[in-house]
Amino acid sequence: MRNGEGGNLQSVTRALRSLELIAEAGELGVTELGRRLGVHKATASRLAATLAERGFVERDPTTERYRLGFGIVCLAGAAMASLDLVRTARPVLEDLAERTRETVNLGVLSGHAVVYLDQASGARSIVSVNWVGRRTPLHNTAAGKVLLAFMDEAERERCLSETLERSTPDTIVDPATLREQLKVVLVRGYAQTLEELEEGLNAVAAPIRQADGEVVAAVSVSGPAFRMRSVDLPRVARLTVDAGTAVSHRLGYTERRRSAGG
Repeated sequence: MRNGEGGNLQSVTRALRSLELIAEAGELGVTELGRRLGVHKATASRLAATLAERGFVERDPTTERYRLGFGIVCLAGAAMASLDLVRTARPVLEDLAERTRETVNLGVLSGHAVVYLDQASGARSIVSVNWVGRRTPLHNTAAGKVLLAFMDEAERERCLSETLERSTPDTIVDPATLREQLKVVLVRGYAQTLEELEEGLNAVAAPIRQADGEVVAAVSVSGPAFRMRSVDLPRVARLTVDAGTAVSHRLGYTERRRSAGG
């Protein structure tokens, strides 16, 4: 390990330990924080200041002691929301996997990528890859295309302005072509990929909405191209859309008349 990497790791460890110590004590001054960390007061002061800049701790102007900040609340809220989504969606994912007999995944937006939170396997699926925790591009995955199609237009354009990497000969890397596909996704309510992420792998995906109608996730079904042929995808897509709707209802979404793209 290079010295720079070791130093960075030590800094991360100290920062995390600082948060733990402040959480345990309720409030800590930099002198006491440094003592508990086993570092000089100046080092503890720099650590606390950096955490405060990010909103993870806040400094009481009167006592000059640090307590946990709103940034921690935001992280905890995001984590709990993800856990609630997984718990809510799990029975629907299992039912969809049973109906399609293929692999079903639950994906959410993470930066300009999809990260998969849960997976259910159908009777015919041979699971060689555990997708949970895996990040994939937006432009060449069915779940990614759903999230792209329903996101804010300005953010979508930022995603499309980046270099779109080619994973297979069928990956769509032309932004104009992809924009046209996304318009179709908005109209028909689902996305599909034909060997765009991996050769021999096809997939469909549908949106999941929270109570206010915002798309917060996508449910996808993927399988080998010889079983999930292009002619079969509309049938699988209907089941996937129904599953997305079922999870949305569980999250409190009440379907109402929507304009295309809404």
